[in-house]
Amino acid sequence: MKLLIVLHHRFELWNAPDWFAERLRKDFPDLAITHLSSYDRIDAEIAEAEIAVTWSLRPEQFALAKKLRWIHSPAAAVHQLMFPELMNSDVILTNAREVHGPVVAEHVIALIFALAKKLPDAVRLQGKRAWGQEILWRERPRPREVAGSTLGLVGVGSIGREVARKASALGMRVIAARENPEKGSLEGVEQVYPPSQLELVLGQSDYVVLATPVTPATRGLMNSNRLARMKPDACLINVGRGPLVDERALADALLNHTIGGAALDVFEEEPLPADSPLWNLENLLITPHTAGLTEKLWERHYVLLSDNLRRYLAHQPLRAVVDKKSGY
Repeated sequence: MKLLIVLHHRFELWNAPDWFAERLRKDFPDLAITHLSSYDRIDAEIAEAEIAVTWSLRPEQFALAKKLRWIHSPAAAVHQLMFPELMNSDVILTNAREVHGPVVAEHVIALIFALAKKLPDAVRLQGKRAWGQEILWRERPRPREVAGSTLGLVGVGSIGREVARKASALGMRVIAARENPEKGSLEGVEQVYPPSQLELVLGQSDYVVLATPVTPATRGLMNSNRLARMKPDACLINVGRGPLVDERALADALLNHTIGGAALDVFEEEPLPADSPLWNLENLLITPHTAGLTEKLWERHYVLLSDNLRRYLAHQPLRAVVDKKSGY
């Protein structure tokens, strides 16, 4: 049985380290494991693979993979794999949502505190050697307490659930919108609304956190109409994917101060172009897709993948299976 690992990215951390494949070979000696650091040989190698670890596969490459039975994506988002041939096949797709959830949730909490305590403004004033106590107090939204505020979650998957748990522990009131509210209660979430009532979530929230996957229904979710439903001092935080937000509409809302601020970790185009107007908005906190960064990343990946390999070989259900019809 062949397992193919093919991951190539300009950012070092997104590439599997050498020890990853070596450890798999030691723990699974009956598997033939091929680790490619580029896509140069993928057409030849994918033909014999039963398992592939990759976040990108073209339809013509998938057509060559006659023996393929399972694809594991080291990313949480899998919209780049949602082409008809794969969606309509019997190939199992799993993702790394369990890997990224806890660390991304920490980033969300950090962004909430940064916005609440106006830390980006304080850093700018520090660069000017300006004692800005009065400035920070006068300009809205004023510094405020996190405890007692309302957090509106859009999406309660692995990231959203962790955010809810951490936020409620801080004394925040947490409400959420999810695709199937009838699934039951969630730890730390006071009330769950269906997507059709998203405006009710937006209107109550001091912080709106986007942690939902990109689907046809969520692309451009936060447009000008929905941004207008937010409270004037409320802040938008996106750690899902860039296409969830209409960036032009958000820039207008921030420029006109119709919302209190925003923090974005993901963007429609990455890296964010140098000429993007988003860079010039002082009420926007930009982090360069760093929410999921941790030195423990590949160890977390290994724990999930090795557990799923044991399950696969024992013909047991896998963890983190993606519903290919819904896209998450």
